[in-house]
Amino acid sequence: MKLIKLNKKSFNIVLKEAERAVREGKVVICPTDTVYGLCANALNQKAVNKVFKIKKRSKKKPLSVFAKSIGEASKISFLGKAEAEKMKSGKVTGILKAKRKFPKGVLAKGGTIGVRIPDHVFIKKLLKMVKTPLTGTSANVSGKPASMNIKEILLQFEKEKYKPDLVIDSGNLKKRKPSTVVDFTREGRTIRK
Repeated sequence: MKLIKLNKKSFNIVLKEAERAVREGKVVICPTDTVYGLCANALNQKAVNKVFKIKKRSKKKPLSVFAKSIGEASKISFLGKAEAEKMKSGKVTGILKAKRKFPKGVLAKGGTIGVRIPDHVFIKKLLKMVKTPLTGTSANVSGKPASMNIKEILLQFEKEKYKPDLVIDSGNLKKRKPSTVVDFTREGRTIRK
């Protein structure tokens, strides 16, 4: 695991390093507007598989994705105006019918996908640079709590066989809740508040 500090001075250098890592199929721990996330190219099967190994997550539980904007979300999923309004805040992961193929582990049975538009400057710029959806799952081993504390996250992965390739240390994030998950394919049923 390579660790790099993110601050105002290093922002552009770190952003370029994260872009390169994603393009190479690597998995990156990034700060987001909720908790730290495990980000990888959501269209790259090897990268997606690596996220599952790192998280020790069952493939029966698909990964959601980050999209850079409502426009990008509507290119990968069937997104109506009402759904788009609810997803604009960035705090909602919408379960939507997918428009395109994704690697195994991203789409759920029935061809649905979880999509979120994060509201964090670093992840937004990274999405703009890589021009691909990124995996949008919390940076933790399945069964352990998601965290805003970078030291806690590093400790979780320290002795694991599979580790993220790059860790972007933005310090401890402000205490926030994970996104609300709304299944728009089931009349807007809230799955997680």
